[in-house]
Amino acid sequence: MHEYITTIGIEIHAELATKSGMFCGCKNDPNEKRPNVNICPICTAQPGALPVINKEAVRQMIRIGHAVGGKIADFTEFDRKNYFYPDLPKGFQISQYQYPIVSGGELHGVQLTRIHLEEDTARSQHSGKGEDSIIDFNRSGTPLMELVTEPVVHSAKDTADFARELQLLLRYLGASEANMEKGQMRVEANISVSKNPGKLGTKVEVKNLNSFRSVERAVDYEVKRQTALIESGGTVVQETRGWNDAKQETYSQRKKENSHDYRYFPEPDLPKLYLSKIPEFANLKETLPELPWEKRVRLHEKYGLPEFVTEVFVQNVLLGKFFEEVLAVGADAKLSANYLSSDVIALIKAKAGGEVSDYDVYIEQMPMRAEEFSALITMIKSGELSSRGAKDVLAHMFEKGGSPNVIAESLGVVQKSDAGVLQKVVDEVILTHVKVWEEYQAGKEASLQFLIGQGMKLSKGSANPGVLKDLFVQKLKTKN
Repeated sequence: MHEYITTIGIEIHAELATKSGMFCGCKNDPNEKRPNVNICPICTAQPGALPVINKEAVRQMIRIGHAVGGKIADFTEFDRKNYFYPDLPKGFQISQYQYPIVSGGELHGVQLTRIHLEEDTARSQHSGKGEDSIIDFNRSGTPLMELVTEPVVHSAKDTADFARELQLLLRYLGASEANMEKGQMRVEANISVSKNPGKLGTKVEVKNLNSFRSVERAVDYEVKRQTALIESGGTVVQETRGWNDAKQETYSQRKKENSHDYRYFPEPDLPKLYLSKIPEFANLKETLPELPWEKRVRLHEKYGLPEFVTEVFVQNVLLGKFFEEVLAVGADAKLSANYLSSDVIALIKAKAGGEVSDYDVYIEQMPMRAEEFSALITMIKSGELSSRGAKDVLAHMFEKGGSPNVIAESLGVVQKSDAGVLQKVVDEVILTHVKVWEEYQAGKEASLQFLIGQGMKLSKGSANPGVLKDLFVQKLKTKN
């Protein structure tokens, strides 16, 4: 088989978190389950209804543009994108074509072509038997960001990683929850394979991928499909394909349209926008929060955290915030990071009954306060708690909060460091395990760990293992 070059251009739609629609005052509520509740003559395309631009949606787009280092347009306008689809009530979509709000920029090492603003369509719901369909207009007119990359991505993994980074950015900016399960973010991949470097093959678009796993699998499948087709002497057709998650394969939907097929022309019912003349948009770059890639660098450089731990705190904003609140009251950075990224996450998974995609949901509900967790870390570092005891105390704090000192006392897991008390434990271990003690006296160092373990068992985990070790060593020196 010949060596093929995969080239991918990515298009991502994300619903913006505004209070109202893109061109009307209807409530923008992605969690509304009742059909056709938040609708009006504008978003259902009644004759004579006139759209009005949502200023907040434009503001969010400008902030996104600044975050990715794009060029913010001075002049921008909306266009009519004409095509027929059952859930498009007007027979056209108000979008942007020649003059997008954002041009260029870069995200996750991928060059961007444009980011523009448009309205979402309604949602078709099918019976599943192919007999009938109904349309819910609640989503119709929702502000929708569309981001288009240059065709510079070359693998399924890189495609999914880019989508993850965009989702993270939108959440940091407060621009969108970008929940793929709710349809708030949809990924489309334009895929081509070619034998010739610098020359693209025929482009095939895979539409409406609604999970990162689907993105990777759909792109992988499509690359293999196109490659096998070319190898067998066939021809790749430029078309739009869907992804069947149950069958794990793409399927043909329709021939791929070109831009002229949409008959774009400026929307006559909306004014042209000169963004520099709108005072509220003048200093939006200064309103940006710390961005995900900035946070990665800071956490690594300031606290020396491993890449995996850093990413846990970057991906889960509230967990990262809790970590820094813990440090603000004096806890050890690396020890805190270790317990949060391992033990606390293990407790969350146990509570959820399996893998969790968003730990922040549980952090928000967690009764344990930063001051209490910091006190726990201090106890661990000082040797007052063994690792086993710390896990027991933490599990209690995770569910109910409270002082780690009080909880440790009630559970009887505070480590005893009094040499006088622990000497009795050492003497009893030696009497019980005479042969092992004699092996240790003869120079078998491994026997020491067994003796310490027996001391911990005898004390029910309450003995400080460091003190036990010192006492066994001193006993050996006395005997010698």
